[in-house]
Amino acid sequence: MTDAHPPRRLLSPGTIELLAPARDLEAGRAAIDNGADALYIGAPRFGAREQAGNSLEDLTKLIDFAHRYWCRVYITLNTLLYDHELDEAVALTHQLHNLGVDGLIIQDVGLLESDLPPLPLIASTQMHNHTPARVTFLETVGFQRAILARELGLEQIRAIRQNSGIELECFIYGALCVSYSGQCYLSLARGGRSGNRGQCAQPCRLPYRLIDGTGRSLGERQHLLSLRDLNLSSALGDLLDAGITSFKIEGRLKEAAYVKNVVRWFRQQLDSLLPARGLRPAASGQISAAFTPDPVKSYNRGFTTYFLLGPDRAMTALATPKFAGEPIGTVSRCHKGQLELEPGAPALHNGDGLTWLDPAGGLLGVRVNRVEAGRALLDRPITLPAGTPVARNYDHNFLAALKKETGGRTMAVALHFMMTPEGFCLRGKDEDGITAEVNLAAEHQPAHDPAQAERSVRSQLARCGGTPFHCTGVQLDWAAPSFLALSTLNRLRRELLDALIEARLRAHPLLRVRLQPNTTPFPEERLDFEGNVLNRRARDFYVRHGVKQIAPAAESGIDLNGRRVMTTRYCIRREFGLCGKALQAAGYAEPLFLLDDQGQQLRLHFRCDACEMDLYLPD
Repeated sequence: MTDAHPPRRLLSPGTIELLAPARDLEAGRAAIDNGADALYIGAPRFGAREQAGNSLEDLTKLIDFAHRYWCRVYITLNTLLYDHELDEAVALTHQLHNLGVDGLIIQDVGLLESDLPPLPLIASTQMHNHTPARVTFLETVGFQRAILARELGLEQIRAIRQNSGIELECFIYGALCVSYSGQCYLSLARGGRSGNRGQCAQPCRLPYRLIDGTGRSLGERQHLLSLRDLNLSSALGDLLDAGITSFKIEGRLKEAAYVKNVVRWFRQQLDSLLPARGLRPAASGQISAAFTPDPVKSYNRGFTTYFLLGPDRAMTALATPKFAGEPIGTVSRCHKGQLELEPGAPALHNGDGLTWLDPAGGLLGVRVNRVEAGRALLDRPITLPAGTPVARNYDHNFLAALKKETGGRTMAVALHFMMTPEGFCLRGKDEDGITAEVNLAAEHQPAHDPAQAERSVRSQLARCGGTPFHCTGVQLDWAAPSFLALSTLNRLRRELLDALIEARLRAHPLLRVRLQPNTTPFPEERLDFEGNVLNRRARDFYVRHGVKQIAPAAESGIDLNGRRVMTTRYCIRREFGLCGKALQAAGYAEPLFLLDDQGQQLRLHFRCDACEMDLYLPD
């Protein structure tokens, strides 16, 4: 065994990574074209989104596309594995290594006891990375990066940064799990679908009633465990100053239009903050501004900063877990499918989708067939009372623009065209200092019109449309202007830019590291089923790191009745102003329960010293 060792870094000093989700090849390309420095994407198997797997062929295409910009591609291999799956998973890591992936996001420590290729390892947030001790442990056993728990506040992030040199990745946008990641077993318990196996059925998005120990209801049936979506746009500077180097957008099931909009938005936000801190993006290229991003117009459940700046008073989406849309005003008149909004509302468009809440709190919607003289003619004859708040969850014009070509990403290249004894040479040098050249054997034919010949050479060589480059200038170095056919100039430019792409791919900064096993003590000596030990190699890993008692994972088939199936920092008592003695003062008796529409109960337990809430199955 060797001593603990600090990890080498994925990112170069002074660089910051905007990390985007990729459901598939199309979404991955969209993310890169709109400013992502890196992608995370599922392989054919073993990702924490079972429905978001990708073929090795598509991964190869995406990696080649990403690496030309020095964007990184991380593969999500972050489910718990059964013993019989380990060899297949390890074989897959070797295939991914051969493709040139930049790193693996993993949850199961059994992989660390396996014959892995020298790929950088990123600790999934499913590993419950919420304390300095746990993150420091990950660093000492060979991880290059830890994805932090979403529940952390700035002070907690600063404490982790001060105690560890590992790269820190932080979620900044997207859907929130109400449970600490990796610590939720509700979907497994209720329907046999494990979140730790990428199969979560999202029971947290269902409606519940809150009742006390006497059966008395504490309010209406609502989506009591459904959180709003995370949006830390306003706190990016704080996170930079706290030591975050990778800024992660959630959404591996989202379509390309969503990715375009949200990635472009955060590219703009980060770019406004980096220069003043002496920082720069982790990948190359400039993004053309073909549309104005607006996250409000893409799928969201409303926004929260969660716990980053202290408990957000608006962290729940109690009315609906669906996309209600952007509030646009109130009804002035709506009768038999003809809708008018109060003055000041934004203009509606043909094809827009509108929503409102019915008196029972359900989300209803309608489509705008066409707009005439300020009135929206709807696709069915509804009537709404005046004053009803209306939202737009489908902005037809905005989303139609997103689905079109929205510009792209290009890298600066300076060209140098010169005469040689054998003919001509075209050299290129890009913004990262990568160079390439092509030579043309040809006679020097004096131009009949020297000025026109010079203009022609500059114009044709600078035409980089349809390539990953834009030309910043063409330097001419010849004794006298020569005549060259336009087709010859075009061929030289194409060959040079192709050679430059190949040179960039060869120069892509791939980090390759080998694990060096050690015996650094794990922060805990006992692990119950929430330790997520599902295979023998994972058990061997923890034994080697000093854990004395290890229970099998919930996915091994243990009886979960009477056990804790969720741990969350979100607290229903705090949400309803019932902390401390307020519950008893309001006349309610503990314990409290959640009751679903099938009559199944979950018992709530409140640990007020830690300000956390647990959910238990009945015995």
